[in-house]
Amino acid sequence: MSDNNLLSPNSAPHSEVEHIKKSSNYLRGSLVETLQDVITGSIPEDDNRLMKFHGSYMQDDRDLRNERNKQKLEPAYQFMLRVRAAGGVVTPEQWLVLDELAQKYAGDTIRLTTRQSFQLHGIIKWNLKKTIQEVNEALLSTLAACGDVNRNVMCNPNPYQSEAHAEVYEWARQISEHLNPRTKAYYEIWLDGEKVLDSQESEIEQEPIYGPVYLPRKFKIGVAIPPSNDVDVFSQDLGFIAILEDGHLKGFNVTVGGGMGMSHGDPLTYPQVAQVIGFCKPEQAVDLAEKTVTIQRDYGDRAVRKHARFKYTIDDRGIDWFIGELHDRLGWKLEEARPYHFDHNGDRYGWVKGPGGKWHLTLFIQNGRIKDDGDYRLMTGLREIAKVHTGDFRLTGNQNLIIGNVSTQKKKKIEEMARQYGLTDGSQHTALRRNSMACVALPTCGLAMAESERYLPTLIDHIEPMIQEAGLQDEDIVIRMTGCPNGCARPMLAELAFIGKAPGKYNMYLGGGFTGNRLNKLYKENIGEEEILSSLGPIISRYAKERTPGEHFGDFTIRAGYVKEVRCGQEFHS
Repeated sequence: MSDNNLLSPNSAPHSEVEHIKKSSNYLRGSLVETLQDVITGSIPEDDNRLMKFHGSYMQDDRDLRNERNKQKLEPAYQFMLRVRAAGGVVTPEQWLVLDELAQKYAGDTIRLTTRQSFQLHGIIKWNLKKTIQEVNEALLSTLAACGDVNRNVMCNPNPYQSEAHAEVYEWARQISEHLNPRTKAYYEIWLDGEKVLDSQESEIEQEPIYGPVYLPRKFKIGVAIPPSNDVDVFSQDLGFIAILEDGHLKGFNVTVGGGMGMSHGDPLTYPQVAQVIGFCKPEQAVDLAEKTVTIQRDYGDRAVRKHARFKYTIDDRGIDWFIGELHDRLGWKLEEARPYHFDHNGDRYGWVKGPGGKWHLTLFIQNGRIKDDGDYRLMTGLREIAKVHTGDFRLTGNQNLIIGNVSTQKKKKIEEMARQYGLTDGSQHTALRRNSMACVALPTCGLAMAESERYLPTLIDHIEPMIQEAGLQDEDIVIRMTGCPNGCARPMLAELAFIGKAPGKYNMYLGGGFTGNRLNKLYKENIGEEEILSSLGPIISRYAKERTPGEHFGDFTIRAGYVKEVRCGQEFHS
């Protein structure tokens, strides 16, 4: 490809998805008619592509596929619905609405995602519109929770870290709001809004930022407040690192070009860590986010979706090209990046007293699944707490939950209720389990090649005896698992990771950075549980005996020669 082509918007024949978006009339397609079709519980693939922009994916229960096929029935089609809340903050009243929707339509389960969103699984087609309407009546939304647009903006949820947290959260909320799609289709289809006549408004009126075909792929933004990198800011397409001085927000260091997804066996796809490119003032952040999105809109690859993420746009053209293009569009220049320091990317559990005398309780939610399970009545307990709580609920980027802004008067009551229902801060678990994260995978995700959420707790059960024998039960080690290489649980940044390759088989990765600043590297390919445990045992034993003071597990695996250090995605497969 010539330099001239590299520096011009993509002009190759566009992918089929681009044509679907272009002909959709700003995300309308034939969704209204499709939802009224009572013959099938499914929807056509073109409409399913558009449905993502509205916050939903069609799935089916893969556990039931064979049996339903034998019975000559169509698959057990259902829909996943994702609910956005900027920075993962909701009121107790909103929590109760989501709890009720889960009980009515989604199998008595809520899932907390790795992007501080809620997911409801198992919603059948006939209940989808009612569910979305009730979400919106609670002043929440599913719009742009999926699709080729900016997704939920992540923000550090731990209010104990500084009084500037509220200010940082507000900027995250403004960025999220500013980048929302403007199409009226969502309101027409789901909320019975007044239809725009033939929907023939001008492109500028319809989508001033995205245009008629939106972005080439999804776009992710995260805002971190050091010393915590619990939003994994280097995994984001665009990141903001808050710079605080004497407890006051001075602005943000800006990072660009992160992204986790790849494909097995395709070296042209790879995860990438974002680069710090400079510093902006708080009031410049929204403008910078918009201009960055428009660069990806104009230059991202619309021909090959595997190559369409923002990381490839930057890697193909170079960071200097991007900075120049950004400065041209902004009309002002970034300042030099300012010093910052991250010391962890996990959550801090238990009760913490924050600014203003309020208390905050961080609960460990294994893999983000909210449900009742025997004596562990997590869903019921949170429901009962929401009825008396006057603060908020905050979803973390690690699938955990903060019961936030608890008054001193309410603290004892909530503490008693948490104990009554078996809610836990994870203190009875090993630090390994408390630092674990998994995507949903089987049975609902159509991309999953192996189990993840349902299997990682069992695998940890088998690893923990090694950890305890080595005296490492209190040593924080970041472990993550996904059912495929799309990277939803950000496994490529973990110190120890497993990415599904086939049923019961995983690629094993070592060497990620403890603060989320470095990629890991493949150690063993396509192995099952027996080989995972036999491979991991000696490494854990050596780590316990040979580590230097303060040395993290990922750092040790590099120093000990198990894997090479990876600082850039182009080195991930080498």
